Amino acid sequence: MAMTRREKPNPEIPTGTMADMVFLLLVFFLVTTTMNQDKGIGMQLPPAGESKKIQKKNICNIWINVAGEILINLEDNVPLAQLRANLQQRLKANDKLIISLKADEETSYDKVISVLDKIKLAGATRISLASPEH
Repeated sequence: MAMTRREKPNPEIPTGTMADMVFLLLVFFLVTTTMNQDKGIGMQLPPAGESKKIQKKNICNIWINVAGEILINLEDNVPLAQLRANLQQRLKANDKLIISLKADEETSYDKVISVLDKIKLAGATRISLASPEH
């Protein structure tokens, strides 16, 4: 009885369905991936063209000059660290107070955002971002 040797088949990875698997994985990751869309400053702006007459006693003007100094009503030079407490006192005294923030064109954005953050932390809900008059 002669023994014949059987040839073993070469092991191969089937690649016929590889494209289908890649496509399914791509669709899965596209569907489950979320993109963070929160960029910028979150503020609710009024409709265009809307204006109201406001008494001067209900407006607190905050100016930021080129040097980064913070002036309240063009009188008080307030350091950034004390701005929050100062505004909290003003808001307690007048609950209708509107904070108007104006900055020079050359003022750094970091300074403006820092002041805006302090205004919000002070509890101000009525904030106006205005351009300075020349």
